[in-house]
Amino acid sequence: MTIANGANGAGGSTAAGERAGADRVVATGGSGSTATVASGAAVASAAEPAAEPGTGAGLDLTRPRAFVTGELDPYFAELRRDRPLAWHEPPTADGRGFWVAGRHADVAALARDTTRLSSARGNMLETLLDGGDPGGDRMLVVSDPPRHTALRALMKSGFMPAALESLAERIRRVARDLWIRAALDGRCDVAADIAAKIPLAAICDLLGVPETDRAYVGERTTAALGSDLATPVRDASRLAQAEILLYFSRLARNEPSAMLRVLAEGSLDGVPLTRDELVLNCYSLILGGDVTTRLSIVGGVAELAADPALWEGVRNGEVDIGSTAEEVLRWTTPVVHLARTAVTEIDLHGRRIRPGDVVTLWPRSANRDEREFADPGRFDPARRPNRHLTFGFGPHFCLGAHLARIEVTAVLEGMRHAVDRITPDGPPQPVYSAFVAGYSALPVRLTPSVAALRSAAGRAG
Repeated sequence: MTIANGANGAGGSTAAGERAGADRVVATGGSGSTATVASGAAVASAAEPAAEPGTGAGLDLTRPRAFVTGELDPYFAELRRDRPLAWHEPPTADGRGFWVAGRHADVAALARDTTRLSSARGNMLETLLDGGDPGGDRMLVVSDPPRHTALRALMKSGFMPAALESLAERIRRVARDLWIRAALDGRCDVAADIAAKIPLAAICDLLGVPETDRAYVGERTTAALGSDLATPVRDASRLAQAEILLYFSRLARNEPSAMLRVLAEGSLDGVPLTRDELVLNCYSLILGGDVTTRLSIVGGVAELAADPALWEGVRNGEVDIGSTAEEVLRWTTPVVHLARTAVTEIDLHGRRIRPGDVVTLWPRSANRDEREFADPGRFDPARRPNRHLTFGFGPHFCLGAHLARIEVTAVLEGMRHAVDRITPDGPPQPVYSAFVAGYSALPVRLTPSVAALRSAAGRAG
């Protein structure tokens, strides 16, 4: 899944009287800044509306801690029921507020709306509250049509099913071998020993990252989007982002892969991509291609390890691997929100979004919507249909969705081949982030399957 981050730039705000009567989500803490929106969008530049009495308190969706306390799903259930478009108060006295949309139908409709909502100023809440993404209109995920359409057409060849056939076979082989080794050892950390080895290797293959550099790249991508610390150091995240950009700048000058050559030799409207555009898109691909799928894998295995009956159904073939993979993707939803900037007025659920407003879409909430899913709070490997929005929707649908499905499916197939029983071996370690969610560590105990034991015997012989 491709994602992006950004740094400081220009921000925006909305007149106080425009939202009189709007539902509000009161928040405290966090960080943000207010300035004037850059050219390209009409803006009402004034102070944020004052808080309304009696609206109640809610989670601060800018704070990573909100995503690991267990409060998020009940919170979004209340919003979907009573306040489908809610106003989140500024996280600081001098910060900006933003809109929150969490129903499945609304998230899908807003995600495909590139006429009234723009991604070019950023697609992460933190970035937009800080003023905008400096990669805007130069990086696929933070661009709008027609440039987005042309850039996507240039990049998609490397992610077509036919182009991924040989890579898919390697992924399946690696996943099986990793699970056999882990099962024979009797225990492992799924995050470090399984999930960290598969998506990273695949996207590094596509981008031509040498084997000797992959541990470093994986470490930097993890630091760029989250932390194991309850109070993450923001500067550490930004340093990691800068190091990834520097790494790909150097890589592109040496021996570029086929994907890098496509970018280096491609052009938009007859104009070649600049070096900065090439590097920024590699940065986006490596973050999205590694971290998000890794988190889905770990989260899916965590659910199966916690419920022996669920795992038995998958292991013995009663439950289809394909439907299990889709439920893993729905349940984990590693990218919890998408952010946009309104470029025109939008009326939704009796509320009016103004030009310049930040609008956040929450796939995490959409994937738990009772209007779309039966018993959405239950992990159900046999769930069909499963119209989750984990990969987004519309023009910005994840470029690497097919690759991510290959990887999640390969992990489940390898696990079914090599593992008879799996149980937790301690609590998982959550990632602290307001953009991605999941576990950075998942210790488990394993009993090898007969197939794994035979494989070991065959290798020994």
